[in-house]
Parts: sequence; structure tokens; C-alpha cells
Amino acid sequence: MQSKLFDNSKADLQINLLPKDGQAHYLPALFDEAQCAHFFNALSVSLDWQADQLIMFGQPITTRRKVAWVGDPGCSYTYSGTQKFPQPWTPELLLIKRKIEATAGWECNSCLLNFYADGSEGMGWHSDDEKELASDAPIASLSLGGVRKFAFRHKSEKITRSLFLENGSLLLMQAPTQQYWQHSLLKTKTEVAARINLTFRKIVHQAFVT
Repeated sequence: MQSKLFDNSKADLQINLLPKDGQAHYLPALFDEAQCAHFFNALSVSLDWQADQLIMFGQPITTRRKVAWVGDPGCSYTYSGTQKFPQPWTPELLLIKRKIEATAGWECNSCLLNFYADGSEGMGWHSDDEKELASDAPIASLSLGGVRKFAFRHKSEKITRSLFLENGSLLLMQAPTQQYWQHSLLKTKTEVAARINLTFRKIVHQAFVT
């Protein structure tokens, strides 16, 4: 299997981390350490964090990882057999959203947040290709807190790529990356600080609930 670990210090939004069938661009420091600490602390207490409920092989699974789904009214989202309805944007999330939209040149209407308490919590291989997501829109992933290893693998070829996501960094995955690649946040036995990951998305199927 072909594999490569990227040097984050040399990567920016002009460099494609993937060799084919997609684009992934990495910006090491969208926010500085003080801003990251402020956002981390605010998001930790201002959102309704819940254990993720998934359906795997027909059975309900409750994860240790906590999640929060935030978005414009009507931006419901279904993944792994569970439908989620959005919490309202907080002031801190709106600040982050505007910065990411200006950096990426694109507008989003929702955000999935994951809270990882330590290195024993991760995310298995998957693609963000649910029917509600705009297939031509990017997914912007912001990391706050502990540094974690993130990996890509091609769906049909034995090609992998990986990098370390730093505090305050932005990973921008452009279309058609989700069609051809899976990604994963790898678990580690190394002691690592808690991490909040924010993935900003565009929902096109809006189920308004009254």
C-alpha cells in the first residue's frame, strides 16, 4: 500500500494533498492559540453535546465521542441511520463560520462538531456523502485542541495519505473528494489533549419541521 505522511509546515491552501480524484488543502494556523483557547472553552459549555447514536449492522451503537449539530433552520441531517436537527448558531460559531467562508470563498449553512476527550476516541473510515449534502460544495474542517493524526484512503486503489491536524488548522476537502476517498481520525495510545473538530457543510435538502 502506498502511503505518505505530509509535512504540515509546507502545506497550504495552494497545495493539493491528494494525488488524484479530489482536492484536500491544509492551512496550519487559521486561528492563533489564544483564539483557539477562547473558542474551545466557549463551545465546550455553550452547545448541547450528546453521545452519538449510530446504526451499525442493524444494531444501535452509542459512541463515547460527543457530537453537536448546528445550522440554519430546516437543516436536518441524517447519517448512520440517525436524523439530527440543528441547534442555533452561537456567537463564537458565527465568527468562525465567517472566517472560514472568507478563506474558502464559499458559504455554508451547517456544522457538525465532534468532541474527542482523549486519544482513545476517534472516527472510523467513512465519506461525507449523505444525500442532504451539496455534492459540489467543499467540507471545511477546523481543529481546536489536541493534535491528532488524520488519514485518507482511496476507495478503489491502494493509496493512502495522512497528516497531523494542528490546533487552529483548517482542512478544506473539495469535490469530488468524498466520491473517491474515505477519511478517518486515527486513535492513539499517546497522551493527547481533548479536541473539538468542526466540519462546516452545505445542506441542500432542508426538512422544515413545525
